[in-house]
Amino acid sequence: MKIKFSILLCLLFQNILGQTDKNYAEPYRPQFHFTPPAKWMNDPNGLVYFNGKYHLFYQYFPERTVWGPMHWGHAESTDLLHWKQLPIALYPDELGWIFSGSAVIDKDNTAGFGSNAMIAIFTYHNDELWKAGQKNTESQAIAYSNDEGKTWTKYKGNPVLNNSGEQDFRDPKVFWHQETSKWIMALAVSDKIKLFSSTNLKEWQEESVFKPENDTENLGVWECPDLFPLMAEDSQETLWVLIVNHGDKAPNGGSGTRYFIGNFDGKTFTQSQKALWLDNGTDYYAAVTFYNAPQDKKIVLGWMSNWQYATKVPTEVWRSAMTLPRKLGMVKADDGYRLTQKMIPQFATLTKPEWELEKVNTPFEKKNLNLSQAEVTFSMDQPNDAIITLTNTKGELFTITITEDMVVTDRSNSGKTDFDKTFSRKPQVMPLGEKKVTRVQLILDKSSVEILLNDGLYSMTNLFFPTEEYSILNIITKDKKPLKNLKIKSVARIWD
Repeated sequence: MKIKFSILLCLLFQNILGQTDKNYAEPYRPQFHFTPPAKWMNDPNGLVYFNGKYHLFYQYFPERTVWGPMHWGHAESTDLLHWKQLPIALYPDELGWIFSGSAVIDKDNTAGFGSNAMIAIFTYHNDELWKAGQKNTESQAIAYSNDEGKTWTKYKGNPVLNNSGEQDFRDPKVFWHQETSKWIMALAVSDKIKLFSSTNLKEWQEESVFKPENDTENLGVWECPDLFPLMAEDSQETLWVLIVNHGDKAPNGGSGTRYFIGNFDGKTFTQSQKALWLDNGTDYYAAVTFYNAPQDKKIVLGWMSNWQYATKVPTEVWRSAMTLPRKLGMVKADDGYRLTQKMIPQFATLTKPEWELEKVNTPFEKKNLNLSQAEVTFSMDQPNDAIITLTNTKGELFTITITEDMVVTDRSNSGKTDFDKTFSRKPQVMPLGEKKVTRVQLILDKSSVEILLNDGLYSMTNLFFPTEEYSILNIITKDKKPLKNLKIKSVARIWD
């Protein structure tokens, strides 16, 4: 019965793939962000690069537009922008649902599945045990592919890492550590990260536990970790970054992504400065990087939603999008090192200049714009208070207020907001460090804005759902100080 159901589900998915052009024109459907053809999507999984293609696997429920028994959906791209939808990669089975995880390329055949096998490492979730109130609900497993992710075989010896008694025991992020010639797994376990090592991806040994001292955030369950080295752009010092995602209690409510900077010796991660938030908007979660990316670049991708209202947003055919891929960097600041996020260079190939002015007097207003697929950039000679408003002829608006010590976004009157009381309950606030805002980049799709300030030093990602597309841009600055190099570019649709 399970086999027949899987075949029917696969046929249904193939039918969905054939309807892509029709489905990708619905209201609020992002035109240059990744979305599934239909039904529910959340966390990016198994981000990996191989033979000229980026592979995006993702948490997927192909039967409804709300969360349910998880599968791994699959898409591939040569440029991280134009995605080809592929059939479902991993289905639930008798061991459980397929929760989040990662993928690697086993160049040296350490697991015995073949040289350059693509190997997925994922969490099995046994929902029956969970409903029975048991803690031993999650374990780690592997599957392999020898045809670049087209077909998968689950390892007969699964699970490869059994639960040790913790109810939340999931989301393995695995990488090869050259110095110790071992695979390292970062695993989210309750409110901490456990690190394991293996020589073959099948047998794992616990090495250490990371839980920061004097961490007063009390952010509940930790999820979707990532651990990698990164060289600082100015000092050329290489440090290690540990990303941790939190499903609840982020500064602006609900889901969010934190990171720690420190050192890793092959066994233990040691934190060297306070934790920081990677994005201060409300819709940036489960962010992880691509394994094996060219030139060892760290390219991060996140789920563009929030668990507070993800199942209630006003879309019908599909639910949820990914952020645009961003290249991570690291810079030295007065309070330590900070990560930066910049659009990948390929994004410029989607843009086309529409309007430009070297000097802009304020208050400024420009009407009859298509702000549903646009990039807006400008700079200020010196830190300056500014209010940026995106609005339409109905008076629906999304505002961004920049002051010397914070950035505030407000979507309380942005359009449809009544689907969940938390969506517009309060503005979103991002405290600024010692670097004041001098450069602004807004990337606008049908129902989202990605705000990158000072070349990605600060980031905010937010959803909105106007009943009429935004077409008017207003900018007001303190003391009417002018802006420089205001550029408005259109962004091409990726699904044509």
